[in-house]
Amino acid sequence: MAAMLRKLTSLAWPVHRVATCTASLSTSSHRNVAFIDCPLKAVKDIPDGATLFVGGFGVCGIPEKLIEALVKHGVRNLTAVSNNAGTSDFGLGMLLQSHQIKRMISSYVGENPEFERQYLTGELEVELTPQGTLAERLRAGGAGIPAFYTPTGYGTLVHHGGSPIKYNKDGSIAIPSKPREPRTFNGRKYIMEEAMVGDFAIVKAWKADRNGNLVFRRTAVNFNAPMCKAAKVTIAEVEEIVECGEIPPEDVHVSGIYVDMVYKGDNFVKMIERLRVRKAGEALPKATKPSDIIRERIIRRAALEFKDGMYANLGIGMPILASNFIPDHMTVHLQSENGVLGLGPYPTEGEEDADLINAGKESVTYVTGASFFASDESFAMIRGGHLDLTMLGGMQVSKYGDLSNWMIPGKMVKGMGGAMDLVACHSRVVVTMEHNTKEGSHKILEECKLPITGLQCVDMLVTEKCVFDVDKQNGLTLKEIWKDYSVDDIQSSTGCDFKVSPSLQPMPQI
Repeated sequence: MAAMLRKLTSLAWPVHRVATCTASLSTSSHRNVAFIDCPLKAVKDIPDGATLFVGGFGVCGIPEKLIEALVKHGVRNLTAVSNNAGTSDFGLGMLLQSHQIKRMISSYVGENPEFERQYLTGELEVELTPQGTLAERLRAGGAGIPAFYTPTGYGTLVHHGGSPIKYNKDGSIAIPSKPREPRTFNGRKYIMEEAMVGDFAIVKAWKADRNGNLVFRRTAVNFNAPMCKAAKVTIAEVEEIVECGEIPPEDVHVSGIYVDMVYKGDNFVKMIERLRVRKAGEALPKATKPSDIIRERIIRRAALEFKDGMYANLGIGMPILASNFIPDHMTVHLQSENGVLGLGPYPTEGEEDADLINAGKESVTYVTGASFFASDESFAMIRGGHLDLTMLGGMQVSKYGDLSNWMIPGKMVKGMGGAMDLVACHSRVVVTMEHNTKEGSHKILEECKLPITGLQCVDMLVTEKCVFDVDKQNGLTLKEIWKDYSVDDIQSSTGCDFKVSPSLQPMPQI
């Protein structure tokens, strides 16, 4: 306890008192860990203007009781670091609703319309950061490494700067992002990113013992584990406290050396953001709407790129649906960047688990032999080149394989999530998207007009009209075409020239 108070005192911040909380504070046998039975008491010393790490992925594994306590505490002008910002009225969305956050540092904000509204109207500063870079900045901060080089984001707004951190009310950019220093190692391009150290971290764990050792459950480990290590003061909200020795040493995910306070909550909501269930033995519904027929055509063709034994990451939307068409005789190890290798199908009703989701925040299952891990480990797998296939959606693709899929400036801000990391990892990249916009505009262009996700990263492009192979130097080659279209049709609906394969084939009618 004394060591924890010294850490708080060294921050030289004013102490905020919350008179409504009178619960006692007891210390454990481990002198650095305090056990607190009131969430308001746990967060009362977080001051205005603090940099606050908040664990979780979407609303999976979020410290929901500590967030509620922060709303009551009334602390303001926070810089909140979290992969997402909850929903409009749950998780960090509650702090946004009460305007207690000045700046968010996040990778994906697509599920929170209030977040997007505040950002686009200039009420909120937002530093969008690739998901793997965010995880590594935390890991480096906890390891005492001030900066590192990563291929993620090279050639994008992250590299060159100018991404809007804050808008003026008229839609112009009030605060642009700063450029990153580039460097080449062994012929490959990288940019430098600085580590992050937070003033406080609030995280959610499954169990803690009396030494402060933590265990996380399934995909709830996500950003919680690296955040524990990268903050000056870490407050862990847990579901259960056990005695020392009840957690086997080899099962400890985060050592108590990183933990300052433990609060045991109860009556957790544990929301599932996107509940997806299936009926046991139920066949996939047959597509009947024209839009669904088009999507299924794209998905089924993309699924032909799976090979037995491969490791693959499937993006949100059409790509994740391609897993429905993996043949029964084939084993494909599906990796999800929120921290699981060995994704299974959607659960049957009653089988869903709030601590088990995919990167799209959907309820999922896992297969025999699966493993769970924290976000920094997940992106080490990705950037380290251990995947065979990456499948992503797209907004635009250029002739030479540039991809745009994360932002329409001033209109739509979803964030890049893990896409920039995935396309920088040197796996094979397959992009699935409709050939044209709803208005008929070209999405396949000489050069992308929207902010870039990755340069010359796409290897194959699958649309409802055709399949292109993409060469980084020679451009597009039409290799397959749907039966209803001619080469001239493809050319008229494509915003750049392309070659036609001498062995042009019809797209399979699966």
